[in-house]
Amino acid sequence: MNILFFGDIVGRIGLTAVSSLLPTLRRKYEPDLVIANGENVSKGRGLTEKDLNDLLDAGIDVVTLGNHWHDKQQIDDYIDDYDQLIRPVNILNYYHGVGSAIYDVNGYEVRVTNVLGQAFMKEQVESPLAALTNIDKEEHVAIHIVDFHADSTSEKQSLAYAFDGKVSAFLGTHTHVQTNDARILPGGTAFMCDVGMCGSYDSVIGFEKKSVVDKVVYGNENSRFQIEEEADTIICGAFIEIDEETGLAIHIEPINIRSEKGK
Repeated sequence: MNILFFGDIVGRIGLTAVSSLLPTLRRKYEPDLVIANGENVSKGRGLTEKDLNDLLDAGIDVVTLGNHWHDKQQIDDYIDDYDQLIRPVNILNYYHGVGSAIYDVNGYEVRVTNVLGQAFMKEQVESPLAALTNIDKEEHVAIHIVDFHADSTSEKQSLAYAFDGKVSAFLGTHTHVQTNDARILPGGTAFMCDVGMCGSYDSVIGFEKKSVVDKVVYGNENSRFQIEEEADTIICGAFIEIDEETGLAIHIEPINIRSEKGK
């Protein structure tokens, strides 16, 4: 089974870039399932229903979220209506939507799970270890793709090894910077610390450089992160091939494609 996974899509520029490139990537990789992290699509923070529908219309099959999952509070009104939308499974005291779901993909059951990390994150969540362990106990599915939305590379690596051979792919999101460590772990789990982002290339994690520098470097608290909607783009993600019978990964390949404005 072929899985195509896109990292954090930042702004409409990222959504448009993914929409434009996806037909080409479909011809190249022939994916059975396309997953994308959509927590930054709507002006960089959160996801509106309109933008969710645009992702689905573009050909994304499953949309995962992250620490900005609730930045657009309208999500409370629509999340229960979309089986294709997965929010972090280990959020505490939130009862809308689901954090893990099983999909029928060409006759095979495929589970997709979204989990938030704990290190350096502000959100109070259940332990990722406990959340993933409970999911597997409830109903084991051979093919299981995990989007681990976390900041710390050591936390990502450690948890990946803890679930090596128990999940098909353990893919990191959140930092927006693609790591050069795509590999299959000894037990057969495809792993990557961070698959990267989709959005403006000449930017700071997808946001206009000056707006970020003013706040982060010079301490200007009034500076708000902006997104350039007309710029060169980068599309980052991963392609994973999985054995349908064992649920173990056969191949993982990073995707990192730059495109000049207007091309």
